[in-house]
Amino acid sequence: MAPRALAPVSGEARPAHHREDGRFRNPWPGSTPRGVMGALRWMAERATRGRFGLPAPGPALPTMVPELDGPSASHGETRVTAIGHSTFLLQFGALNILTDPVFGERASPLSWAGPRRRQPPGIALDELPPIDAVLLSHDHYDHFDDPSVRALAAQHPGALWAAPLGLAARLRARGVRHVAELDWWEGFSHGGAELTCVPAAHFSGRTPFDRDATLWCGWAVSVGGTQVYFAGDTGHHPAFAEVGARLGPCDVILLPVGAYDPPWMMRPIHMDPEGALDAFAALTATAPGHDTVMVGMHWGTFRLTDEPADEPPARTREAWARRGWPAERLWLLNPGETRRRSGSAP
Repeated sequence: MAPRALAPVSGEARPAHHREDGRFRNPWPGSTPRGVMGALRWMAERATRGRFGLPAPGPALPTMVPELDGPSASHGETRVTAIGHSTFLLQFGALNILTDPVFGERASPLSWAGPRRRQPPGIALDELPPIDAVLLSHDHYDHFDDPSVRALAAQHPGALWAAPLGLAARLRARGVRHVAELDWWEGFSHGGAELTCVPAAHFSGRTPFDRDATLWCGWAVSVGGTQVYFAGDTGHHPAFAEVGARLGPCDVILLPVGAYDPPWMMRPIHMDPEGALDAFAALTATAPGHDTVMVGMHWGTFRLTDEPADEPPARTREAWARRGWPAERLWLLNPGETRRRSGSAP
């Protein structure tokens, strides 16, 4: 299928997020990731504090029983079920969409090392309902898990995978049959949904040799009048306001709120809770009266950075309360937890 551009291409010979060498970049000031030298400084700072690894994991989150009530949501209902980290099952009536599927024990290329899962997935991989589409934000191991991709490709061969530029060949090599590969602001229709690839501030690479060879993104999903925005993995960036203006008003916004410490290292690529709420405000600025729900993600499942595992949700709730926003519009879901939102759906 040929993706369509959401708006006419500008007169630039090359979009700002495309590099001359065919790789990609964040096009905004201050959004360049720290790289190897930053990682070395991070390790050195840990050593000066007498710590040479990540903090203790703390207690696991309780895993809840998903409220799926069959293979699809009710007509006119949108369901959000947390599976873990950035993996969610989004159900729009009869349409089932999975985000950044990671069901493995480790977010790592190694089975014996790397960030380990703190609790099982909220839905086991072989207990998923029929999947119509999978949204992939980028190729990092905590978002693109090789065994999970292969298993989903075998168990749900008809699913369409939506991926940013450069990932189609990798997905097909793992058995995926149907892939739509898009650039920022391109979109397509599938199963009654309008899917649009939108900007994110991050980077890519699974080895030392493919840094930024593939693109990263978020996804906007519109189904029968219901709008959902999945930010993927991102730092704060100026395009949030444009996403909200062009694709809103959003009903549900999934934003990362974890993996932010130390800030000097993580700020270009991850948001802290306060930054996530700033992004939420930008995304909803053109529709201030709309009853938009924020779902906090990218916390609790894997230890990736220095903040305590239980800090992101507590800090998010505190920052949300300081802004005076209704508590019921903030969803911080345990694995397996399902929330429902009424609205149009096929």
